[in-house]
Amino acid sequence: MTTRRELANAVRALSMDAVQKANSGHPGAPMGMADLAEVVWNDFLRHNPGNPQWADRDRFVLSNGHASMLLYSLLHLTGYDLPIEELKNFRQLHSRTPGHPEYGYAPGVETTTGPLGQGIANAVGMALAERTLGAQFNTSEHTIVDHNTWVFLGDGCLMEGISHEACSLAGTLGLGKLIAVYDDNGISIDGQVEGWFTDNTPMRFEAYGWHVIQAVDGHDSDAIKAAVEAARAETGKPTLICARTTIGFGSPNKGGKESSHGAPLGDDEIKLAKAQLGWEHGAFEVPADVYAGWNARDAGETQESEWNKLFDAYAAANPELAAEFKRRTAGDLPENWEADSNAFIKSIVEKGETIASRKASQNALNGFGPLLPEFLGGSADLAGSNLTIWSGSKVVHDDPAGNYINYGVREFAMSAMSNGISLHGGFLPYTATFLMFSEYGRNALRMCALMKLPNIFVFTHDSIGLGEDGPTHQPVEQTATLRLLPNMAVWRPCDAVESSIAWKSAIERKDGPSCLIFSRQALTHQQRSDTQLADVSRGGYILHEPAQAPVAVIIATGSEVGMAMEAAQALADQGTPVRVVSMPSTDHFDAQDQSYRDSVLPPAMRARMAVEAGTTDLWRKYVGLDGDVMGIDTFGESGPAEEVFKHFGLTTDALVTRVQALVAAVNS
Repeated sequence: MTTRRELANAVRALSMDAVQKANSGHPGAPMGMADLAEVVWNDFLRHNPGNPQWADRDRFVLSNGHASMLLYSLLHLTGYDLPIEELKNFRQLHSRTPGHPEYGYAPGVETTTGPLGQGIANAVGMALAERTLGAQFNTSEHTIVDHNTWVFLGDGCLMEGISHEACSLAGTLGLGKLIAVYDDNGISIDGQVEGWFTDNTPMRFEAYGWHVIQAVDGHDSDAIKAAVEAARAETGKPTLICARTTIGFGSPNKGGKESSHGAPLGDDEIKLAKAQLGWEHGAFEVPADVYAGWNARDAGETQESEWNKLFDAYAAANPELAAEFKRRTAGDLPENWEADSNAFIKSIVEKGETIASRKASQNALNGFGPLLPEFLGGSADLAGSNLTIWSGSKVVHDDPAGNYINYGVREFAMSAMSNGISLHGGFLPYTATFLMFSEYGRNALRMCALMKLPNIFVFTHDSIGLGEDGPTHQPVEQTATLRLLPNMAVWRPCDAVESSIAWKSAIERKDGPSCLIFSRQALTHQQRSDTQLADVSRGGYILHEPAQAPVAVIIATGSEVGMAMEAAQALADQGTPVRVVSMPSTDHFDAQDQSYRDSVLPPAMRARMAVEAGTTDLWRKYVGLDGDVMGIDTFGESGPAEEVFKHFGLTTDALVTRVQALVAAVNS
């Protein structure tokens, strides 16, 4: 009979071989965590390699993503569609086994990990999603949502500040089905971590309200199993299992040293390690009895089959709930979404309100929220300013079946947790903070765009219009840098109508996230024809066309659209007809066909002026060599908003003067 150690050694051997063949990678952590993984995956993990998307599967997150060969080995050995050839192609171009786990490449990879600490935050989001979904759909007779979230993490994850944010909230929320296994090997790239990481980790997590199991021998299968059983028995708190391991376990010369962390062991050391481990097989060779010991396909099919029977009984008793569960876990919008959402937008057009776009955003939530039970929103302690609580909001801390999360002052964890919520399925997450503090969550936003998740990030107080809070809180470069993120849709609407359409666009987007950027100050309602209304979703459109042929075009976003419209009227009175283009989303505009873009910004029209209360460089590509940009390329100032705008020359009069000078220069 194959022993546990032999099964774990298969992971060690494959990890050594793949890293060596690639001449790149991290063999030490997979070798050190192999025994932990063997117990968790063979004794406890509920999953079906034949259907990696089974709704009630356990989720497994490798937060220390540099140990990717651990996960790839597990997926291959347990029967996922990840053949040995893919392990041989580790870290090679177009392989399904990139250097860090990438969501969407290999089946069974639940999230993209690499930037340390975000995996544990994703896992907290997944665990919260599991509990909330279960509270919304389980009945007293049928429990169709009942799974654990597992996460492996290392010293680096715990050193990153995001782990504090996320794990603190996990303890507060009492996420009892979250089980974290800490690979306490005492090594990072620079060597022994005791020189820079001496935290009392168990006490830290106990202070968060976690159940902590200390001093587990990470190479003793019986001790590991006992620890996991104790973790599963605690349902009121998340659990941290502190497992002491030896990095590079089995390597006689590099085991326990940083030299095994981030570089191949070398052919000679691999031979010595395999001999010490008793692994008498060549590179990438796994004997049949070891494969049989790992195979999880039959057990997974049985587990899913049992769940399917349970779901059938649930559907017979609760047909409407069952249909809704299927819709939401499939990520489909409600059947009546298009008609109802358009009806709401029509009502916004008819009201014609002059309000702050952050208030328009709340109105949109009140309009769309009742249509979307999958909404799971939250704010980083600024709900009263972001206006992200709507009439149907119920806080999950008070009601497990709720739809609103008080994240506290945790912008990074909030953003990464929302990624985990989205990855779990069944929800459309939105988050909110001031635009300035998008900086705190920036890497999680990048990861969201990288994974093509349909999250919605709400950012308010979008410019120097914030006023008295001053330059520390006044964003000038943030909108531009968000636009630089590949696959990130960014909207900065000019009034309530554009705000509602931006929300609708973000809700309907399935291939990536959206940032919705809203103002503190009131924005003037703009009149539109039906054609103009339809063109808002294109990202840029002609909002005003003068009676005479235009000699210039003003491109504007957000609060500056009202200024552009006032300037256009003043210029018309002076005999200078100009077109006004509202461009709430540059990326949506850029995605239009060339003929449409040319119809909005004719190539022959050289007198182009862009105006936005932010940095100017991005707008150069729209105004061309002859055009001009009116914005802010310094930090802001503290003072009432109107005075700050005037200080920076962002006024209607100044815009009129700049356009007149531009027209004169182009025609000279």
